Amino acid sequence: MYNTILYNKISFYIFEEKSMEVPFNFGKLVEGGQFINRESEILNLKQNIDSHINSILISPRRWGKSSLVSHVATKMGKRNKQLKFCFIDLFAIRGEEEFYQVLATELLKTTSTKWEDWVANGKKFFTRLIPRFQIGIDPINDFNVSFDWKELRKEGGEILNLPEKISKDKNIQVVVCIDEFQNIAHFDEPLVMQKKMRAAWQKHQISTYCLFGSKRHMLVDIFENKSMPFYKFGETIFLNKIDGKYWEKFIVKQFVKTNKKICKEHAMEIAKRMENHPYFVQLYASAVWKNTRTTCKMLTLNKALDELKLQYAIMFRRELDNLTNKQINFLIALVEGVTQFTSKETLNTYNLGSQGNIKRIKAALENKEVLDLWGNTMEFEDPLFRIWFIEDYLNNQSRFSS
Repeated sequence: MYNTILYNKISFYIFEEKSMEVPFNFGKLVEGGQFINRESEILNLKQNIDSHINSILISPRRWGKSSLVSHVATKMGKRNKQLKFCFIDLFAIRGEEEFYQVLATELLKTTSTKWEDWVANGKKFFTRLIPRFQIGIDPINDFNVSFDWKELRKEGGEILNLPEKISKDKNIQVVVCIDEFQNIAHFDEPLVMQKKMRAAWQKHQISTYCLFGSKRHMLVDIFENKSMPFYKFGETIFLNKIDGKYWEKFIVKQFVKTNKKICKEHAMEIAKRMENHPYFVQLYASAVWKNTRTTCKMLTLNKALDELKLQYAIMFRRELDNLTNKQINFLIALVEGVTQFTSKETLNTYNLGSQGNIKRIKAALENKEVLDLWGNTMEFEDPLFRIWFIEDYLNNQSRFSS
């Protein structure tokens, strides 16, 4: 609506636009109407949980693993009250002791309704360990269980067996969901820890495990390497990108919901530019939506993309600062369509060093999460970074330095 302001006898008309919630979600769990497709993965995960089969979910960062597991847990939890989902994130857990304490705390909170029950159950389920309970002013959010580390080292198996013990005692099915599982590699003795976990969990008949993470090469080694303790621990599900046709329908629908218009071709272009990457499609669609007054045009798409590149330029430059010259040269070769990286012509043209150096460059770029290597495919993990690298960085830099 319009408001009139009188100032020195001059009238100013100010247009007040009612703010609307951005209809695109990125950087947090996707729920409800924001959840797109994944029908086959949802069905697969549900069937595994119903059948007490462990699931291993693998994909690069921000492809929607956590949202998928959370979505399935919400749906199944509403349908079956005997299902209890316990979520743990290994991202910030760096040791065996901390893992045991977090697992015990979250299991008690997940399977009890109030802190008095948590304490009572803790005393009931631990026969060899003596738990210490810490309860803050807000017991719902500030409740922790800890143990003496000397005892925990000897009796950690009691906590690893806790999901099955609780499941049997309460006649429920505990589903333990562990995110960023590959971070177990940061533990002091990762292989020893994996052996302890596998030895306990493979005997469980009621409780079920869903293990997932974002470093594909590390997870494949953990679960598909015959020499590793977790080899064939469950069904491995490789998460793919969402097909462009689903993005097209979703983007058009979200614009319509907020009384804005975008044609199918422009919606598809958003997904195409971001290579159907869930996080970045939503990020870019959000920027386009903000730049659209009523109807989206190609000019709107380009303006939104320029804004995103400018917004993230500092972060992208810092990422390049962490790369060697030869690693940057390798990226240049990749975006210029090179496929034979070990040929003499490529090595000389792009100053990549010896043939043996190519393998080291690939491994470094994968470990730094710049590239995703899978089979014969090799692509940037961040499609926005790829666009910025081509359109902004390469046009302003001298090339092929040593």
